[in-house]
Amino acid sequence: MKKIITTLLLSVSILSVDAQVDKLAGPRVGVTMVQAGSLASILRKDVSLFSDDIREEWTGSTGKYGATMSQYGWQWESRFLDGGDIVGLVEWIALVGGMEKGMFLPSVSSMVGLRTASGFEFAAGPNLSLGGIAIVIGIGKTLKFGKLNVPVNIAYVPSMNKTYHHDAEYEYFDEYDEDGNYMGGAEVETSPEYSVTHPTGARISVMVGFNLGK
Repeated sequence: MKKIITTLLLSVSILSVDAQVDKLAGPRVGVTMVQAGSLASILRKDVSLFSDDIREEWTGSTGKYGATMSQYGWQWESRFLDGGDIVGLVEWIALVGGMEKGMFLPSVSSMVGLRTASGFEFAAGPNLSLGGIAIVIGIGKTLKFGKLNVPVNIAYVPSMNKTYHHDAEYEYFDEYDEDGNYMGGAEVETSPEYSVTHPTGARISVMVGFNLGK
């Protein structure tokens, strides 16, 4: 899997450097709907970000409900293989989510795809976030108002199972005889080693961007 991602990233770099015929960049804003899972539980504040609570068996509402968060960021787009009716795209999208909840949840996506002359597009590629590496698939349409381009996109990131490992815990106990004389001590395992697997929860984002054509 790592070799595939590395190859994809290298290909994207080569295409963006050697085959560009046009570049666009601009802000992106939108909202992400998150399926029930570890990310939704963090957004709902059922568990804390970077807390060991997420490793434990879930209780109450944890892991049972979805959530939403805002997204804000920037998109860089390079066009290549311009065939008139269809052009190739390389997109880099950096986003920060959850700010309305007082959280800083960054993500970066690199997507390769195609756009038709009417503005419809399809792209896919790797997505890197605090939850790890996943694939992102997007469809959309770019609306044109003179030189202003307004891309409207829907992106989907599937859920993944994430395993959390909990190391064994030990506590040292002193031993005394009936007269109170110290006889030594022993380290006793108070919690065994175990692993817990939780789904991250699928994500669907609706994004709107703005950039100016040349």
